[in-house]
Amino acid sequence: MVQDTLPTVVLVHGAFEDGTAWSGVISRLQGAGYRVMAPAVPLRGIGSDVAYLDSVLSTVPGPMVLAGHSYGGVLISELAARNRRVAALVYAAAFIPETGENIDGLNSQFPGSLIGPDTTYTVNYPGGSDLYVRPEAYRQLYAGDQPASDAAVAAAAQRPLHTSALTERTTAQAPASVPKFAMVATRDKAVAPAAQQFQAERARAQISHVCSAHDMPVSHPGAVAGVIEKAALTTSRVSSSQ
Repeated sequence: MVQDTLPTVVLVHGAFEDGTAWSGVISRLQGAGYRVMAPAVPLRGIGSDVAYLDSVLSTVPGPMVLAGHSYGGVLISELAARNRRVAALVYAAAFIPETGENIDGLNSQFPGSLIGPDTTYTVNYPGGSDLYVRPEAYRQLYAGDQPASDAAVAAAAQRPLHTSALTERTTAQAPASVPKFAMVATRDKAVAPAAQQFQAERARAQISHVCSAHDMPVSHPGAVAGVIEKAALTTSRVSSSQ
């Protein structure tokens, strides 16, 4: 039963996946009485994706907790700067950028990421190019906690990220007044754990560590749902009327 006193939880997936990456998290949160949305992110670039998701958030009544995985962390940061009804932010193996930064720059500051020509490839089309993970590298890079058969299915169904998203600079960052919770994946081969830790400390987030590969929402949904509930229950921000 949905509890009207709880904020709506909006789950923002990252590259190479879709909203089903949050399935285990969704079922747990719904069981606890939360309204949950996991919108499809276009993955066409930061500005474009933020504009689309901002329109989605305009349909959500009342306060919200936003959770982002990987690239989704970039998006929820900018969304919080636009929308005063965002009560808290949860970053699961995610980027937490400041204004003017980009993904390539953040991920190259520390060693540990295997993202590169050995694990990814691009598909060019009229008007742009998309980045994919090589199927044979998907489990190592992205889904190390999944059985090989499940990782192979995820690799086959992956959604690509427009390559411009890697170098596009952010135009805003999450306000300091918004409580932040960061979950660092200590066995991540896509976003270096040291990079996650640095960004989380810089953002003054409450930090937890999970012995997880990059796909934390898939492989550790209970831990992720638990932190989201903590964020929802321990914080309130501005009136839902704004």
